[in-house]
Amino acid sequence: MSRPVIGRLSAAIDNDPPRPTFNEQAAPMSTASNGQPVRTATERRTTGETDITITVDVDGTGAVSASTGIPFFDHMLDQLGRHGGMDLTVDATGDLTVDAHHTVEDTGILLGKTLGKALGDKRGVRRFSSASVPLDEALVDVSIDLSGRPFLYYDVEFPGEKILGDPPFDPQLIEEFWRAVVTSAGITLHVSLVRGRNTHHIVESIFKSIARALRDAVRLESDAMPSTKGTL
Repeated sequence: MSRPVIGRLSAAIDNDPPRPTFNEQAAPMSTASNGQPVRTATERRTTGETDITITVDVDGTGAVSASTGIPFFDHMLDQLGRHGGMDLTVDATGDLTVDAHHTVEDTGILLGKTLGKALGDKRGVRRFSSASVPLDEALVDVSIDLSGRPFLYYDVEFPGEKILGDPPFDPQLIEEFWRAVVTSAGITLHVSLVRGRNTHHIVESIFKSIARALRDAVRLESDAMPSTKGTL
């Protein structure tokens, strides 16, 4: 196994503008005329390297439209929305002539921010969940806490082929993507590879496992704040 990434994550990424995230007071969820919460948000982020717009509907049907210029990454975002039961639209352009790093990481930054905004103060959510979704020989364990505290434990080593798709996608970017998501959303996330030999299968198992855990964690099951502190 590779060296796990353990520790509380800072919100700073070199040359990035300030990112108001988990440490700000979250707004209460708005409600529709029928009294049901409306958990949707749209955000845009523009830098000298990328221009990205993301829309999230937490209580959607799993409809996804992802256009990043990186087909394999689009495929993984489709898995996230579809198996997470949320509608997800991602429109991203980036400096792919350099490589995919900026586009993937910045998409993670904005996805975390948009998801956090859609969840509001998280009143009534289940909060905790775990999932392990296999894909053939690959199996990944995932645990999530919508804690308001960004923390990533990531213990995954990719055997075999390292580059997927055209343009190329380096699986090392998966870690960067999820670090960016949890930092911006204020989520505790543990990802551990149990077994696997095929790189594509391992990556897809990661996204499907996180999607199923997230789908369960955001489920509304009461009108109470799921914390003894009275806030998340």
